[in-house]
Amino acid sequence: MSTDQPLSKPAQFTIKSPGNYIQQPGLIHQVGERIRPLVGHLRILTSPQAWRAVNPALEESLNRAGLRWQVEYLTGECTDAAIAQFRHNLLEQGAEGILAIGGGRVLDTAKAVNDALGDRQLFALPTLAATCAAWSPLAIIYNEEGGHLDSRALDAMPALILVDSDIIARADVRYLRSGIVDALAKWVEFDPWQRHNPHHLALDVKVSAARQAYDAFLRWGEEAVAANERQQVTQALEKVIEANIVLAGLANSVRGELDTPGLAHVIHDTLTHQPELHDWLHGEKVGFSLLLQSLVEYGQPDAQLLSLLKIYRSPLRLPALAGDRAARIAQIAADIRFPQKSLGGLPFAVTTETLHRALLATEAQDFAA
Repeated sequence: MSTDQPLSKPAQFTIKSPGNYIQQPGLIHQVGERIRPLVGHLRILTSPQAWRAVNPALEESLNRAGLRWQVEYLTGECTDAAIAQFRHNLLEQGAEGILAIGGGRVLDTAKAVNDALGDRQLFALPTLAATCAAWSPLAIIYNEEGGHLDSRALDAMPALILVDSDIIARADVRYLRSGIVDALAKWVEFDPWQRHNPHHLALDVKVSAARQAYDAFLRWGEEAVAANERQQVTQALEKVIEANIVLAGLANSVRGELDTPGLAHVIHDTLTHQPELHDWLHGEKVGFSLLLQSLVEYGQPDAQLLSLLKIYRSPLRLPALAGDRAARIAQIAADIRFPQKSLGGLPFAVTTETLHRALLATEAQDFAA
């Protein structure tokens, strides 16, 4: 059979996923019995705050299952030095498995070590729904001051992700708001790629997962925040936790023939180097960066996006900056490095000039009003 139409390139893509994902209230009491069939000896990486959030229930569960374990605290950033230190301690202990308990810094440090070794079992127990770090096949590497250095792609994934929605419900609601914005960013960032590059299966799958998360926030987001404020697990909170971790993580996990960096996250990486923004959470920096992306793309904010950023309390203007403010803003625009090879894949121009104009627009107009 002949045709006048050239054959399209075969679809090629990969999706990375954990061995298993379990989410339910009270899961912390089952952690030991869930892990014991896979390993008997653990090294735990956590933070002091996260360790308090899961205990005494976790210790009781681990001991009841007969697991051997030792705890190590990460008190700073996910740095190359922290990764090297945890790897050294893990090998010295001889543990078969890693249990990572906490937020993105802890999870990324543990993921990086697990990926480098390749012969351990990783169990991820996020205590916040502030990012998709538990699922995402990336380790975000920072310097000691919290400045972004690298987004390191990983091959190894957790054997098990354990999400206790009771623990998420008891966390500061600011983290849930931040996680919602970080997750809704996936659709805002990937949709322009799909519009400009139709008929790419990997991109279609990525955008589909991202859009499901976005739609979940439109339906459940405000109810979930209210439930978190009451420290109550509801259907809305469960749906939003799923969107923040699973759907956003899945969108990040699809890799195809197109490299599709998200503009807002590229902007975010530069913002991490501004000392005045170090108290902004990851999703809060991403939220401000989404406003900038919208200004670059449309010349004004997308109305629905702006409404969501206000609902979830994203900062919409830079704080006070040391030195000459105009010069600092111009330097931030100049420091944003969107990959040159990817510039042609978007339906709008990303240049120092367009970024600078977007930043100046946030200075000239009160978008929070």
